[in-house]
Amino acid sequence: ETLKAFDREVNEFVDYMFGPRDPRVRGWFLLDSYLPTFFLTGAYLLCIWLGNKFMKNRPPFSLRAHLIVYNLGITLLSFYMLIELILATWEGGYNLQCQNLHSAGEADIRVAKVLWWYYFSKVIEFMDTIFFVLRKKSSQITFLHVYHHATMFNIWWCVLNWIPCGQSFFGPTLNSFIHVLMYSYYGLSVIPSMRKYLWWKKYLTQAQLIQFLLTIVHTLSAAVKPCGFPFGCLMFQSSYMATLVVLFINFYIKTYRKAPSRTAVKETPVTTEIKNGFHKDYFAAANGLQNNKKAQ
Repeated sequence: ETLKAFDREVNEFVDYMFGPRDPRVRGWFLLDSYLPTFFLTGAYLLCIWLGNKFMKNRPPFSLRAHLIVYNLGITLLSFYMLIELILATWEGGYNLQCQNLHSAGEADIRVAKVLWWYYFSKVIEFMDTIFFVLRKKSSQITFLHVYHHATMFNIWWCVLNWIPCGQSFFGPTLNSFIHVLMYSYYGLSVIPSMRKYLWWKKYLTQAQLIQFLLTIVHTLSAAVKPCGFPFGCLMFQSSYMATLVVLFINFYIKTYRKAPSRTAVKETPVTTEIKNGFHKDYFAAANGLQNNKKAQ
C-alpha cells in the first residue's frame, strides 16, 4: 500500500508538471507509471557501482560470443525501427518541417508503436555499460557515457507519454540509421579476422555529430514555423541535443585530433584491437574492443 501511494503521488506530480498525457498510449507496457523507469535507471547506476567493486580483484571476461549476439540484436532492432518509421511517416503524409500530434490518424499510432520500441531499446542498451564493467573497461565508463544512457531512457518515457508521434519521429529515424551502421561495425570488430577491414570508425563518429546537428535544426524548424507541436518540448530537445554536441566535440577532438608520438607510431602494428567508443545516440557504441598494448 505504501508503494502504491508513493506511485500515485509521483505520477500526480509528473502530470501536474507536464499536463494531461496522450490517451492513445495509456496501458502500454512501462508507460502508465514513472516508477519502473526510475527504478530501472537506479538499478543501472547501482550495477555500475557494485559491478566495479565485484570485478576489482577478478580477471576481465572476454564475452566475445555475447557481444556478437548483442550487437547483431541491436542492429536488427534498429533496422526494423528505421524501416517502420519511414513507412509509417510516408503513410501519414508527415511534414518534414513540422508535424503535429493528431492529423495523421492511424499513422500516428503506428509511429507511436515504433517509438515505444525506441524507448524500450534504451533499457536494453544499458548492457553497453554492463559489458564494460565485466570486461574491466572502466576508463570507458565516463560521465558522458553514463549521462547519455541514463537520461535517454527517462526522456523517452516522457516523450511516449506526452508527444509519442508527430515531430518526435525525426531523431529516432536518424538514430536508427546510425545504429544500423554502428552496431554492425561493432559486431564485426569483435571478430579478429574482420578488424583489418574496419577502417571507417572515424566516419561513424562524424556521422553521429551530423545526426545531432540535423536533429537540432529539425526541432527548431518547428519553432520557427509552428504547427501545433508543444513549444516547450522543442526547446527542451534542442537544449539536450546541444549538450551532446558539446560533449561529442570534446570527445572527437581528444580522440582524433591528437598527433601520435613517434614512439606510438613505431609500436602500433597494422592490425590493432578496435574499441567501441561511446554509444548510439551519441558517439559510438559502448561495447567493443580497445586499442591497447596487451593486444599488440
